[in-house]
Amino acid sequence: MMKIGVVGLGLIGGSLAIDLRRQGHQLLGVSRRSETCERAIALNIVDQASSDLASLADAEVVFLCPPIGAIIPIATTLIPHLAPNAVLTDVGSVKQPIVEALAPLWPHFVGGHPMAGTAAQGIEAAQADLFAKQPYVLTPTDATSLHAMEVVSQLVRSLHATLYQCQPADHDRAVAWISHLPVMVSASLITACMNEPSDTVRQLAQDIASSGFRDTSRVGGGNPELGTMMAQHNRTALLAALTDFRDTLSHYIHHIEQEDWDTLALNLQQTQRDRPKFLA
Repeated sequence: MMKIGVVGLGLIGGSLAIDLRRQGHQLLGVSRRSETCERAIALNIVDQASSDLASLADAEVVFLCPPIGAIIPIATTLIPHLAPNAVLTDVGSVKQPIVEALAPLWPHFVGGHPMAGTAAQGIEAAQADLFAKQPYVLTPTDATSLHAMEVVSQLVRSLHATLYQCQPADHDRAVAWISHLPVMVSASLITACMNEPSDTVRQLAQDIASSGFRDTSRVGGGNPELGTMMAQHNRTALLAALTDFRDTLSHYIHHIEQEDWDTLALNLQQTQRDRPKFLA
């Protein structure tokens, strides 16, 4: 069993702590808010909790689970306190900028991204088995320590997550398509609906909106801070995906303008066949 640190005791960090502590590891939590530390201990999510990164000086593994923009600053502050062989990993949804910044600073760093979550936030939202049967991506480089990779891989498997490994840049392009682009498309849908000039029509749309609108608007109505950070930190890949999406949407507009129902039907038949490929 190991001493494992978790920096950031929200949904992801708290859920990691629950599962790892349940396996018998000693969990050391860090949160900038003392109230969160106290609550994490009271809920038996961690064994100890502190607002001081130095409290992780004897941790064997540390998971960085703060918001994306805080990962690099926190890591640079934490690294001087780490034991020489401590393994460091993160859970950020963007990988290339984080790996490029931290890999040169710590040889035992492994970029990671668990593809799991809920709409809820904070320590109270933490739950057991959040990662079970969900993808968990690791993004080692040629410089990544084999020992660090093996340690993190074993911990990921112990969560019953499905382990994937890829290059940081490939990860960012993939999540731009299946995570970051949908947020922007969904948000744009909500904005466009709210721009309906008729108060009567807009109110009617709001009153009769059902499952189709709920499904397509869900991620656009999520955490604004997270959506902004996705765009900021994965800007290049997201812009490329948005541009391709805009071009594709233009084709659909053209088919409808030209009343080319046969081509439209063929496209919709193809999307019907293709959608299950993303949901296996």
